[in-house]
Amino acid sequence: MMVPALAAAPSDSFISRALNKPVPGGVAVVDLGNGVEPPKATYQGKPVLVVKEQGNRWLAIVGVSLTVKPGSQQLAVRDASGSRNLSFVVGDKKYPEQRITLKNQRQVNPDPNDLKRIESELALQIQAYRSFSPGTPSNLILDKPVNGPLSSKFGVRRFFNGEERNPHSGLDFAVPAGTPIKSPAAGKVILIGNYFFNGNTVFVDHGQGFISMFCHMSKIDVKVGDAVPRGGVVGRVGSTGRATGPHMHWNVSLNDARVDPAIFIGAFQP
Repeated sequence: MMVPALAAAPSDSFISRALNKPVPGGVAVVDLGNGVEPPKATYQGKPVLVVKEQGNRWLAIVGVSLTVKPGSQQLAVRDASGSRNLSFVVGDKKYPEQRITLKNQRQVNPDPNDLKRIESELALQIQAYRSFSPGTPSNLILDKPVNGPLSSKFGVRRFFNGEERNPHSGLDFAVPAGTPIKSPAAGKVILIGNYFFNGNTVFVDHGQGFISMFCHMSKIDVKVGDAVPRGGVVGRVGSTGRATGPHMHWNVSLNDARVDPAIFIGAFQP
């Protein structure tokens, strides 16, 4: 029987100090040790972003979904020395509630035709979130896609017309319609579409399962397959889909787990 070793994020690591927020909806930075070749790591059966820092030290940047319960979690690692499990600890975090009134009742309780559309659109978006390209992200400390105040935080429990729905999976910025949305890191456009809930939407793959999604856009300025530089404009702020007004909604995903984008822009609040 393989006994997991307890892994700790290196305290002297810049990446760890910036990104290690191991809570539901957060990020765990796990030290994988030294080596010439990059280790492979998986969490809950999905490949994990691995980067090099400080010589030959390798770090796993693990997305922890909102559904993960506090406690010990297992990271499977394979490198030149063989396979092993590393254990890391997820703490607790409480998220606030938000109550939203929508005039369009179909956006709260979709009709049967809407549900068919939503199901097919969700399958496309899940496939995009599960993309895992081999490249190393251009930067892990991300730029804000727009400059403006936050209007809704990540993880908020949302009630639409009094009915609870999925927690808020990204950050909302209060900025005017037409504001350019800039990619927070270099990447490749892997999906665009106009969706029931998200409206005009763009997915950008930054590498190794590190994905940005922007939605409710008034205009999309890219196409699938485009290489987008850091700071490149992907579209314009709008209020398409399920939105009460113009704003910029930004999701960040790691290993198919939606995590708090505030972590990557230095705005995380425990």
